Amino acid sequence: MNFLRPLRLLIPFVAIAAALALFLGVGFIAFNISGGGGGRPGTYGPCDAGLRSPVGPLAGDRAGTTIGDLSDEQRRNAATIIGIARDMGAPPRAWLIALATAMQESTLRNINYGDRDSLGLFQQRPSQGWGSPAEVTDPVYSTTIFIERLLKVPGWDTMPVTVAAQTVQRSAFPDAYAKWEGLAAQLVQQLADVADPAGCGQTAVLPDGVASAAIAFALGEVGKPYVWGATGPNTYDCSGLMLRAFQAAGINLPRVSRQQFYAGGHVPIGQAQPGDLLFLATDPSDPSTIHHVVLYMGNDQMVEAPYTGEKVRVRPVQWDHKELVPLATRPGTTPNRA
Repeated sequence: MNFLRPLRLLIPFVAIAAALALFLGVGFIAFNISGGGGGRPGTYGPCDAGLRSPVGPLAGDRAGTTIGDLSDEQRRNAATIIGIARDMGAPPRAWLIALATAMQESTLRNINYGDRDSLGLFQQRPSQGWGSPAEVTDPVYSTTIFIERLLKVPGWDTMPVTVAAQTVQRSAFPDAYAKWEGLAAQLVQQLADVADPAGCGQTAVLPDGVASAAIAFALGEVGKPYVWGATGPNTYDCSGLMLRAFQAAGINLPRVSRQQFYAGGHVPIGQAQPGDLLFLATDPSDPSTIHHVVLYMGNDQMVEAPYTGEKVRVRPVQWDHKELVPLATRPGTTPNRA
């Protein structure tokens, strides 16, 4: 699947894009050559964050580490964190946040060194009121004080994991915790036998016939030219094709791809089913950079309106594409818990 458009096509169409944006009300600032981008900026919700590093062969852990890579020491420390947090009455989501934090700060090793006076599993600093050096290098103490401070953060359980961790830790690298969410979820699942550590539940399935109707409509448009800003019936851009396909299935989607990302529940791409929407983004961890959307048909195939000079087509999904957003949207279903 070649999602990327040749950059040389951009310059001749800037003036046309500006005029179309004014006419369509899509907004020129949101223009990109894949078409159908734009819409409100946004971020993953709290439950989406727990899915950003889904377990599975297609998605994998963004950090490149799995439970099988951990040493006995790391596993013991993970079990200690889970046990202490559980004994304190904290829910599994708090265990997940603590594990992701400790993995980023110390790789789950109780080290007696760090940046400035940072020490222990969570790299807590005695000079910043976390406790004495002996206390912060005690896994029981360090876990206890981390959980205590986490539970005092207003709305911590509705924050993405990386935001909750950063609020407690005040790290110089606030986004770094996100890459450990998948591993943290694996640890909670395997060491504590908790099926849904993020507490988000399952995303609803599409009603009968919706996926087949949307796919049938899109396949009926194969061969029609791509035109930026077009929503049919003779030409389409990427999100225009999705808009009409789901209208034919009885579901109304927003106009542009970035908005369509939020038009239903999210699942890891490794769990994508026929009828789900897949997205490309300049930064796959940031939905505000989404610039392309396609319809997944199953069996590793998709249908899309690709870019100027091409026609609506069926292509294989390139699951390892560097711009592929790790969450698919299931249109019309209930969004993940906010």
